[in-house]
Amino acid sequence: MMNTVKIIRSDEYKTSRWSGGTTTELLIYPYEAKYAERNFKWRLSSAKVIDEESVFTHLPGIARIIMSIDGNLTLHHEGHYEKDLKPFEQDNFMGDWNTKSFGKVTDFNLMMAPGCQGKIETYIFEGKKMYEEKLNPGEHINREKDIKQITYVFYILGEKVEAYISDMKVYLNNKDTLAVTTLVNGDPFNIKLCNKGEEDIKVIKTEIAY
Repeated sequence: MMNTVKIIRSDEYKTSRWSGGTTTELLIYPYEAKYAERNFKWRLSSAKVIDEESVFTHLPGIARIIMSIDGNLTLHHEGHYEKDLKPFEQDNFMGDWNTKSFGKVTDFNLMMAPGCQGKIETYIFEGKKMYEEKLNPGEHINREKDIKQITYVFYILGEKVEAYISDMKVYLNNKDTLAVTTLVNGDPFNIKLCNKGEEDIKVIKTEIAY
């Protein structure tokens, strides 16, 4: 399997209502999966919370990571703990917990079915600077899980980004998503992201092994 590159532009996303506001699906796997049917392995989304208090959808068996993007968010997990999130702080929890949120924010949300493992990181790129990283899929081999492939997802919060993957160059703008999928036993490869603008931007990087 060669590296598979997928680009989703900001005007291609699907947005729907939920109890506390709207949610925009960035990427779902398998790509033909339907969130409403709960037949996904993993799903990335960004929700706009418009109610001060919101109740999270009950998702048995689904592991979740949520990050605030633009405001302060308090998560109350009944019978577990409460956590305050400032912008770009995150929390890991299970979807079958009874969870409420407090605060009007935009969030970034990873959902994973059993057999997946993932993490989220945020990078700040200064204007006119190049970021380069060597991605090593073999780091995610877990003999206790049937991990076969990994997807690296880059969600852009800013304008004028050039991305270089092997011999491919792509242009990305605000809220575009770049996803690269490869086998966990594949060779390491480099990715470069160049901020062509003057202003600092943020990039949210998600890794999902499954």
